[in-house]
Amino acid sequence: MSLKIRTAVVAVLAGASLLLAGCATTQSPLDSHNDVEGKLVIAPVMPDYKVEVTLAKLNEILATVELTNEQRARFHYDRGVIYDSVGLRLLARIDFMQALKLQPDLADAYNFLGIYYTQEGEYASAYEAFDGVLELAPNYDYAYLNRGIALYYGDRNDLATKDMQAFYAGDNKDGYRALWLYLIDFKDDAVEAKKQLAENRKNLDNDAWATVIVDYYLGTKSHDEVFAAAKVGLTHPKEYAERLCEAYFYLAKMAIENKQYQDAANYFRLALATNIYDFVEHRYARIELAKVKGLLEATK
Repeated sequence: MSLKIRTAVVAVLAGASLLLAGCATTQSPLDSHNDVEGKLVIAPVMPDYKVEVTLAKLNEILATVELTNEQRARFHYDRGVIYDSVGLRLLARIDFMQALKLQPDLADAYNFLGIYYTQEGEYASAYEAFDGVLELAPNYDYAYLNRGIALYYGDRNDLATKDMQAFYAGDNKDGYRALWLYLIDFKDDAVEAKKQLAENRKNLDNDAWATVIVDYYLGTKSHDEVFAAAKVGLTHPKEYAERLCEAYFYLAKMAIENKQYQDAANYFRLALATNIYDFVEHRYARIELAKVKGLLEATK
């Protein structure tokens, strides 16, 4: 199963389509970096009517149907996932909290709360939430990813490395896992991190989209080739925007490595403009953008 680096791993409702449409092309703000068509693109997505219909049905069920606590918890959780997918984080958080009041052992809800705490810089609360996830579900793969990211942003890289190694070990054929392990390792030892990424590249599928980004980090794919590959083999309307969100985030991280802070800031803004709210790259682009702005201020 392709990772796609989603932080939500449970489907919302059978048949509740969140495929989104709409695409816009803008002139690149990065004069030195243009794709094969001479432009960088953003493909912001907006929720279609099916999302609103699903929310209306969930609202009606929660308001009118007699449910057990477990059923009500699940409906609150499902509605929270939809709110999260369209960027309504406060409403999602309220639903996840309500779900936990009704069903305190709902690991998925703790996982989302941990993500929100990380985004808000409340790292101690984030660690506690992810610890709770792993106590309830020791094999919950994404909790290692999400706790590792929280530790990374919380400047506890020794522990972040352990979590990301555990996450990577869960599927060493996944390019996203190799990328995040590299990003964590780079903070401690850039040379060794690059060597390990090159070694981990041997396990990856040459035709996978994530592998293209890994190859960019290894210097065997160009900026133009990344954006050209983003258009190849698309299987659903939202996928191009998803790939752009990922590409912009990881290119921004590489730009930081190269001390190209203005380029990095522009890439992070483009990642946010895709509106792929439930991708880890979108979730943390804002944190990264704030850090880059600090670096830009420091260089003035």
